[in-house]
Amino acid sequence: MRLQPITWERLTDALAERIAATPAQDDGPWLRIAVDGAPAADPGQLAGQLAEALRLRGRAAHRVDVYGFRRPASLRLEYGHTDPDAYHDEWFDRRALRREVFQPLDPGGTGRVLPDLWDPVADRATRSDYMTLPPGGVLLLHGPLLLGHGFPFDLTVHLKLSAAALARRTPQNERWTLPAFARYEDETRPADAADVVVRADDPRRPAWNGPA
Repeated sequence: MRLQPITWERLTDALAERIAATPAQDDGPWLRIAVDGAPAADPGQLAGQLAEALRLRGRAAHRVDVYGFRRPASLRLEYGHTDPDAYHDEWFDRRALRREVFQPLDPGGTGRVLPDLWDPVADRATRSDYMTLPPGGVLLLHGPLLLGHGFPFDLTVHLKLSAAALARRTPQNERWTLPAFARYEDETRPADAADVVVRADDPRRPAWNGPA
């Protein structure tokens, strides 16, 4: 895959222009975007910048962090606090994401999206209010391990880190997750699955597979 150097500002503008140019459909007037990446790549930062760029272009945007859909501790930590396979398979409530985030944006849906579901510190439901995304609005789901589950994204962006960069930028107390990301690379091949790939090994010098 050939990648072109770009700045984060230009990348954000290019993605925002691409999304804003996509017309809303009468039977499903919302767009669903993935910003996929390990925490070390900080997908939430790009999602936030993209949300602001979309708003400046007249498109409402709502961010949802996949970490707000962690499963209860009794399920998430059944095999201990540092099991990488559990992190890959069991940490995130993908059924709840379908029910509370994607189904409301199906054709004929209400547009009422739940921003988060579970508070892992208190280990109870957050009881957050639903957010209504207006017609033409954009959902930005960001976080790790988003691809390969059949979520109905209209555009997928993957922030790619080499194994060395991922290890270097992952805090010591989170390095137990590294085998989970190695498995994700082997099984899902996110750089092949995503529409847009951004190499972020050096956070000051990203590169992407878009036009020069």
